[in-house]
Amino acid sequence: MTRTLGVEEELLLVDGSTGEPLAVAGAALRTAADGSDEGAGVEGELMQQQLETGTAPVSSVDDLLDELARWRAQADEHARSAGARVVALPTSPLPVVPRTTPDPRYREIAEEFGITQAEQLVCGMHVHVSTSSEDEAVGALDRLRPWLPVLTALSAGSPFWQGVDTGYASFRSQLWRRWPSAGSPGPFGTPGAYHGLVAELVDTGAIVDAGMAYFDVRLASDYPTIEVRVADVCPRVEVSAAVAVLARALVERAAADWAAGEPAPDLTPVVASLMTFRAARSGLAGDLVDPVTRRPRPAADVVAALVDHVAEPLAAYGDRDLVDDVVASLLAEGTAADRHRRVAGDDRDLAAVVRDTVALTHAVR
Repeated sequence: MTRTLGVEEELLLVDGSTGEPLAVAGAALRTAADGSDEGAGVEGELMQQQLETGTAPVSSVDDLLDELARWRAQADEHARSAGARVVALPTSPLPVVPRTTPDPRYREIAEEFGITQAEQLVCGMHVHVSTSSEDEAVGALDRLRPWLPVLTALSAGSPFWQGVDTGYASFRSQLWRRWPSAGSPGPFGTPGAYHGLVAELVDTGAIVDAGMAYFDVRLASDYPTIEVRVADVCPRVEVSAAVAVLARALVERAAADWAAGEPAPDLTPVVASLMTFRAARSGLAGDLVDPVTRRPRPAADVVAALVDHVAEPLAAYGDRDLVDDVVASLLAEGTAADRHRRVAGDDRDLAAVVRDTVALTHAVR
């Protein structure tokens, strides 16, 4: 089968000059038209200082690049109508008091989770990859889990939070892990085991519904897809697209391994969490945990191992050139987190970081 993919991007609403987040999602969405029948469009999110875009499902990387640019521009048009801009920042560099969207479900989550919810003004990127059946989806999910922290490292772009340098390349991923259902459970083996765990989580009363099964990779509820949820939203659309096609290639390789009867890696949730911590802490600037040996290894070597692991599907879909170009630029110039720190400089000019990222978010390819 030809696997389609689609991308959801959460974008921060900011004052384009000062960089301050603005709680104007409601006003911006009043100008938003309905999305297509395929689910593409602009929507609200947990906090009033953010919007979410979703692309239509596509097959080619060129179409994905066009879709990402299209919906960023559309979201920015709506934001401008409310005196704001949208920016692909995973966290606000400047101090902010997040404001919860006035939605009954969000209010219930706020009441249940307190400060964990109140501080969740974070913007990620979620990649949906089509699958032929739930059996295949769970088989692929079980087999791609060890490689997900590499996607976190490639996309890392949230070193600043509430006006301070956190010391992390992706602090968004650490904030996200405060949810009790976040992380990388598995392997599952069967769809029944997967759905059984989700039902058990809901039955505990510790999450309000199945939509709060905030796994690093999960079965989507509304579409026949796997949803990969580990990436920071990326300022450059080329990086977003590269991360997305790497996710598709991981699903393709993992599904083939499942079909061939290859066993799923025995990766416990605790070790998976430590692998993600390492990726979030240093991005591509230090070691990552090798997905095969589970030992430290230079990030460049682990990224090369990922590309080699999925070389066949990358070539089959025509994605290899983009991935090679993006990986080379990230290894040479650093991740978005590295750029943010350079732009901030010794004076810690966080408004400059936001302005620079606004420009990158809407740069013409």
